[in-house]
Amino acid sequence: MTSDRERNRLTARVQRYGRVGANVGGVAARIASTRLLGFDPDRDSEAAALAAALGGLKGPIMKVAQLLSTIPEALPAEYAAELGQLQSQAPPMGWPFVRRRMAAELGPDWESRFASFEREAAASASLGQVHRARTHDGRSLAVKLQYPDMQSAVEADLKQLNMLFAIHRRLRPAIETSEMMQEIAARLREELDYALEASHMRLYASIFAGDPLIRVPQVLPELSTQRLLTMTWSEGRKLLDYTDRPAEERNQIARAMFRAWWYPFSHYGVIHGDPHLGNYTVFEDEAGRAAGINLLDYGCMRTFAPKFIQGVVDLYRGLLNNDRALVVHAYETWGFAGLSNELIDILNIWANFIYGPMLEDRVRTIAEERSPGSYGRREAFKVHQGLRDKGPVRVPREFVFMDRAAIGLGGVFLHLNAELNFYRLFNDTIIDADIGEVARRQKEAFTAAGVPLPDAGS
Repeated sequence: MTSDRERNRLTARVQRYGRVGANVGGVAARIASTRLLGFDPDRDSEAAALAAALGGLKGPIMKVAQLLSTIPEALPAEYAAELGQLQSQAPPMGWPFVRRRMAAELGPDWESRFASFEREAAASASLGQVHRARTHDGRSLAVKLQYPDMQSAVEADLKQLNMLFAIHRRLRPAIETSEMMQEIAARLREELDYALEASHMRLYASIFAGDPLIRVPQVLPELSTQRLLTMTWSEGRKLLDYTDRPAEERNQIARAMFRAWWYPFSHYGVIHGDPHLGNYTVFEDEAGRAAGINLLDYGCMRTFAPKFIQGVVDLYRGLLNNDRALVVHAYETWGFAGLSNELIDILNIWANFIYGPMLEDRVRTIAEERSPGSYGRREAFKVHQGLRDKGPVRVPREFVFMDRAAIGLGGVFLHLNAELNFYRLFNDTIIDADIGEVARRQKEAFTAAGVPLPDAGS
């Protein structure tokens, strides 16, 4: 365990406030003043200004901005489109810096614990960077090292996130965002805890042990800390390298993606919450054909109490059989309150979109004539328009990453132009889920992996 010297330091927060607040605050103040004066500002120009303000920043605020762009109705469409173009890649730390960070985590003789350690980062992102290394017994490793003062940066940036939501509140929102803010804050804080990420990786390794479609890296606990995560390197190619491959290979990847997401949810109450394409690579068989996926990066996860899974099953059955009472029961199980018939009809627009491909017993694409970037936007707009008149609706916090991951998964299927019978895949995976058995299985697997059990109310 590392020292607590980096734990949410006031001086680091103040410095971060200065860098982020000056940028975001200036745009927020300009937008607020135009509204107070009664002007009708151009949202496109506002959105561009906000993106420009964030574009020069690195760290958690960039991750938050990109996250908001993928959550339907977290921000107006103009803002989401601009923020979605931002890149979370950060310049990697140089070797002297890396050497000091590694010594702080593993001690001054850290290099002797590896047979080799590449000085140049293999990848860098908003919270840390990855180096390739090798063990003395010849295993290839991925060493994920967190940047310094990230906890302080996260807390400072979450303060600025309130400004973004304040902008949204001025625009007569269709969705009440307090639960959304709490959920984003909780997940972002969890991403800083590499010990928790290691536990999530162990959980998924147990879930998919022996599975021919999905591979999970192995954690090396003796070379890991709360801010350093060492795992086996997963050889594979980028998913987008396979978009021109034969249909069977593309469909094979899509089947693996479907299973990687829906099976852990339906059997254990957990999802891989980050749909970023960089979190998957494809491994091939001996003939060079796509055989399955490497599932990478377990920082952004979401766990659910078994009753939430029951709500998913009930809503599906309600939509499939046109059983409105069961649909309403599912919404109430999840914590939606004060739902009128009009609000239920509006929510069903989104429900039918998410479940639509799984309600038809036929081979099809996930969506007809859609691009990956526009997947879900049209339906979100319809919901937004309806809720502006009948809402706002308080969306339970569990849906923030559930919806985000579902949209990301659909985008992957569109990239692959996959054609599958999603009805059969869904029914084979989830529809017969025994919630009592899920609770038993969840408790056993979570306890063994060191993952906290979800609160009964979530």
